[in-house]
Amino acid sequence: MKVLVIGSGAREHALCRSLSLDPDVTALYCAPGNAGIAEVAELHPVDALDGAAVAALATRLGAGLVVVGPEAPLVAGVADAVREAGIPVFGPSGQAARLEGSKAFAKDVMAGAGVPTARSYVCTTAKEVDDALHAFGAPYVVKDDGLAAGKGVVVTDDLEAARAHAAACDRVVIEEFLDGPEVSLFAVTDGETVLPLQPAQDFKRALDGDEGPNTGGMGAYSPLPWADPKLVDEVLRSVLQPTVDEMRRRGTPFSGLLYAGLALTGRGVRVIEFNARFGDPETQVVLARLRTPLAGVLLAAATGTLADLPPLRWSDDAAVTVVVASHNYPGTPRTGDPITGLDEVAAQDAPHAYVLHAGTRRDGDAVLSAGGRVLSVTATGKDLTEARERAYAAVGRLRLDGSQHRTDIAAKAAAGA
Repeated sequence: MKVLVIGSGAREHALCRSLSLDPDVTALYCAPGNAGIAEVAELHPVDALDGAAVAALATRLGAGLVVVGPEAPLVAGVADAVREAGIPVFGPSGQAARLEGSKAFAKDVMAGAGVPTARSYVCTTAKEVDDALHAFGAPYVVKDDGLAAGKGVVVTDDLEAARAHAAACDRVVIEEFLDGPEVSLFAVTDGETVLPLQPAQDFKRALDGDEGPNTGGMGAYSPLPWADPKLVDEVLRSVLQPTVDEMRRRGTPFSGLLYAGLALTGRGVRVIEFNARFGDPETQVVLARLRTPLAGVLLAAATGTLADLPPLRWSDDAAVTVVVASHNYPGTPRTGDPITGLDEVAAQDAPHAYVLHAGTRRDGDAVLSAGGRVLSVTATGKDLTEARERAYAAVGRLRLDGSQHRTDIAAKAAAGA
């Protein structure tokens, strides 16, 4: 099977890496890709937001499966264009992708499905914002209703900061703060059958100790030794299946990857948000532990045959991902800096640790930074302690002027805290 992956981030690199190891994949393409993805897939230029261009490329390549990675192309309806061309595609329709594209729409779907989530208000005026902020009190949770590349959420005790974020958005969802640890759970679905993957935990804040501004994610780990073994079954029953059923009832069936960001509160599981695609950086650790070949799973979701698959197989190993970001991230990042040490990681740390590229580009023989989150180092080990050690050893070999990374990814979980 020939597979085309759309996107250019660490998530797409992780997908391409897994697909490149699948014996059923006879040719692997990525568009537009990045410097790291070029090592495992043939790159093709394309405007990822142009559905007609993506469908034409998939047709020309003879792709038997298209995987749309990022949220913006999904919300733009790129998967619809590929389906109309008669090519199986992993990714929801533009209408169904509104689960991520609009926080207000997601809240409405959750209400219809009876899915537990935070109480909230949708606000479009300064008065509505003030009323909602005072109704809930601090900590204030203010979410841009639309796509914001993982940086549209502000959680703060500062009332003026909450107001300022709301004022910068056309429409916001203001909701009660949810206490308790957060968990990410992915599920593959064909619109009826829902197949949950293994849970992970990511780290949104830029600095150690969960300090600093929200980011698109600075690291992740899986499994979660502290989580209830029944958690996945509970979330499938109370969140994932009801949401997929509600989307189908509304005439906008959701097929692809449904991501549930969850808070394990004192009152039970609550949904923080939905995403309509694999999340970054959790994808890196979840796929590192998946032993079932990936292409067949994605194709089954794309063709409505997920119920026919045997149970997924998982490694008992732990996986940890550490993100290396540019100077000034998550503000305006500095780009164009050379990255060295990649060959050292490949020579000294493989196969237990490897680098996935996100914001990179090639300039001759050099690899340069080209975004905020530049690289993601993923490592596996017999437990979280060993996986952490391997990940940070590999991070230590990389050199990028002014770069930053958190030093505490999975530290508490590894220590049993």
